[in-house]
Amino acid sequence: MASSFFPDFGLMWYLEELKRDEFKKFKDLLRKEPLELGLKPLPWGEVKRATRENLAKLLTVNFEEEQAWNVTLSIFHKIGRKDLCEKAKKEITGHAKTYQAHIKEKFSNLWFQEARTRIHEYLDQENARKEQESLQRLFAPKRTGKWTRTVILLGPQGVGKTTYLVKLMLAWAEGNLFRERFSYVFYFCCQELKQLTKTSLAALISRDWSDSLAPLQEITSQPERLLFIIDSFEELKHDLNEPESDLCSDWTEKRPVQVVLSSLLRKKIFPESSLLIAAKPVYPRKLELSLDGPEIRELLGFSETDRKLYFYTIFRDRNRAMEAFRLVRENKQLFCMCQIPVLCWAVCTCLKQEMDKGRDLAPTCQHTTSIFTSFVFGLFTPKGAGCPDQQSQRLLKGLCFLAAEGMWTDTFVFSEEDLERNGLCDSDIPALLGLKVLQKCRAFEKSYAFIHMCIQEFCAAMFYLLSRHAQHPNPAVGSLEALLLTFLKRVNVYWIYLGCFLFGLLREEEQKKLDAFFGIHLAQEIQQKCHQFLQRIAENEHPWKQVDFLALCYCLYEMRNEDFVQWAMDFFQAVKLSIIDDADLVVSAYCLKHCSGLRTLWVSALHDFEEEDEEGSTAIHWNQVCSALITNENLREFRMSDSTFLYCCSLNNVSFPRGSRLFFEVLTHSPHLKCLNLSGTKLSRNAVKLLFSVCSRLSDSDCSAFSQILRSSRKLLNLNVSRNYLVPGAPLLCKVLLNTGVVPLLFSCRILKCLITAAGCRELASVLPVNPNLRNLQLGYNDIEDTGVKLLCEGLTHPSCRLEILGLGECKLTSACCQDISSVLTSSKTLRILNLGGNALDLSGMVVLCEALRHPECTLQVLSLKKEELDEETQRFLMDEEKKNPKWPIIGE
Repeated sequence: MASSFFPDFGLMWYLEELKRDEFKKFKDLLRKEPLELGLKPLPWGEVKRATRENLAKLLTVNFEEEQAWNVTLSIFHKIGRKDLCEKAKKEITGHAKTYQAHIKEKFSNLWFQEARTRIHEYLDQENARKEQESLQRLFAPKRTGKWTRTVILLGPQGVGKTTYLVKLMLAWAEGNLFRERFSYVFYFCCQELKQLTKTSLAALISRDWSDSLAPLQEITSQPERLLFIIDSFEELKHDLNEPESDLCSDWTEKRPVQVVLSSLLRKKIFPESSLLIAAKPVYPRKLELSLDGPEIRELLGFSETDRKLYFYTIFRDRNRAMEAFRLVRENKQLFCMCQIPVLCWAVCTCLKQEMDKGRDLAPTCQHTTSIFTSFVFGLFTPKGAGCPDQQSQRLLKGLCFLAAEGMWTDTFVFSEEDLERNGLCDSDIPALLGLKVLQKCRAFEKSYAFIHMCIQEFCAAMFYLLSRHAQHPNPAVGSLEALLLTFLKRVNVYWIYLGCFLFGLLREEEQKKLDAFFGIHLAQEIQQKCHQFLQRIAENEHPWKQVDFLALCYCLYEMRNEDFVQWAMDFFQAVKLSIIDDADLVVSAYCLKHCSGLRTLWVSALHDFEEEDEEGSTAIHWNQVCSALITNENLREFRMSDSTFLYCCSLNNVSFPRGSRLFFEVLTHSPHLKCLNLSGTKLSRNAVKLLFSVCSRLSDSDCSAFSQILRSSRKLLNLNVSRNYLVPGAPLLCKVLLNTGVVPLLFSCRILKCLITAAGCRELASVLPVNPNLRNLQLGYNDIEDTGVKLLCEGLTHPSCRLEILGLGECKLTSACCQDISSVLTSSKTLRILNLGGNALDLSGMVVLCEALRHPECTLQVLSLKKEELDEETQRFLMDEEKKNPKWPIIGE
């Protein structure tokens, strides 16, 4: 028996093949079988209680691998399952062992060929342990007991997805991972697959067999023990959106590669198999919807601790490392880039070079483009030389041509022919690989890629400062105007930094570097063309619709030419922003303060800014946004949603963290405010105090403070403060908001889900007669109870109350309150709609209400109830009443 067999083929799978009575017999024989083979007995209590999985673990823990298998085979014979014995023997001497040996050799070579993977070796053993645990958790059973069958691994380019998968393949081939789960693991790289036209899954599986005679029947006999890994899925540019009828179920049938993969991923082929799909986070939602209940995992790259540790390792001197790390951390975009291991290496390399030359790092770290300019020029300047030689200039210019071609043709893996077309010959390749600006591509022989797409984008941007697009040998390379339009409209999802680098290279400091390296460059011409492009955009009727404003903000922030930014921002009267992270907030704040003509601003801030950063810079940048709103005399409309920072006519799903003081001042400077919606807004006690403390005119009382703020907006018609914890301030809030002296035109108030109790209803009742303009009051989903309704009815029956719509749904009411409500129905001259749905009303209560509805003075037109929640007797009563009166005002929900 092969000693390495047991890790490769899971004992648990064989135990799962046993029927219930066979498994019981197996346990009974396991009491004596080890003794007959000269082994120590297993603890019977544990054996008796063990599941199949636990029993497999007991065998592996108590016996050596071969001993455990010998015991198992012997018992299989005795219970009449010779078929399992034969199957196991075939697997031991079969092809799976050969396949695993091949995979181990292949992926070991890939691991050692790639120099940049050594970056991870700088990190400590704790990170290695965490990574191993992460691998082990893949395909773990869910809480429901079901096994995870599909996992999507998301992460930006360069974060280490492929490295992660290589480690997985090696761990499996060495028997350290999934040894009881998968007999075969197949790795498909989409960079390679997209070169194919028609193929079959059988052909793809067979490629890793040296004799091309893969034991396909043996492999597919257990589809539940197969794992397919799809790497770089985004390379296919495919949404898995074919109609079901276009897919194939025959794994030997030749079809277009996209159809074959779709059939596999959508479980048309081998539905029992498991899938691991690695992709950039370009369209994960589409992927998720197309697959069968996938589990999403994200690779986030270096943590802040990892980045700090890496800086220490590269700089060696702690003080120098701390200085460099602090400066990088202050640049949010640059610090975020350093999550990517290879970019962290590039940044550290650049700063160490600058520091070794005695240069001040601060100016370099302030601009992301400066880092890349210094890094790239530093690579191509011979060590010890003051300036580059002609060979270095030629190589870098060739790379810029190559990079531009790649960006316009969506090419990121280049052949030797591609290099040659752009002025780089075979003899140049070793030098480029040695500089670590290019790397060999895993998927193809004699193919190469930039070490990261950021480097390719930077070189592509630099192409436009070195040459005109018409001089490029590939006609696909577009003009500068086409580049700007493509980037600023976010047409190409692969262009992340290209436009930013272009604007960044127009800075005077970067132009000096270009002049020192190349001599001649086109910076002034490019700046003029950018100026003309934005001028043409401004001539459109709605210039803000022509470009993604946030993309333009990033470009202008990287350039940071105050005159140019002011001139560009004057074109925008309406702006829409979607703020995802701190970097978005920084660039938005920078550009908004230059928008002097802004009239309308829509902001969606999806990031949770509740956790303040150490320097407090998040609050500073948010305050800059607020300052732009306060100082801009032309602003008429401001909308914001789904954020921890929100103000406007409409505030939805928002919380107010610390540092938002200036934000609330906007309220006191908005005399034209007509609608204030605070639905879902997290108004904590501290936030309310902050809201009340922003104006020097406010008194110490929260009530009077809020009154003062609202008094500045005399035209307020609608107010929504739903889903807020208003118990402490409910009495004051009610008195202020419903008092005609404070908000004279208030027509509608949705105090829904605010945990208002009966105590809060006393204040509500007292002000209902005072504000005759109030027509709509929604109090649903509060714990008002019968006592609270009794208090409300005192105000509702007052002759001065003009309320037309009242919502009391889900307020924990019983039939005991129906007598009070009936008094309102017979006395109110204005109440038209009443919602009592979701309350525990029975027949006795409905009899009282129906009697009031028959009253000649009752004006109610709609009484809303959830009829299906009422008992059968009450439902029958209502049906009878409706038959008697077709215009009966009771409706179901």
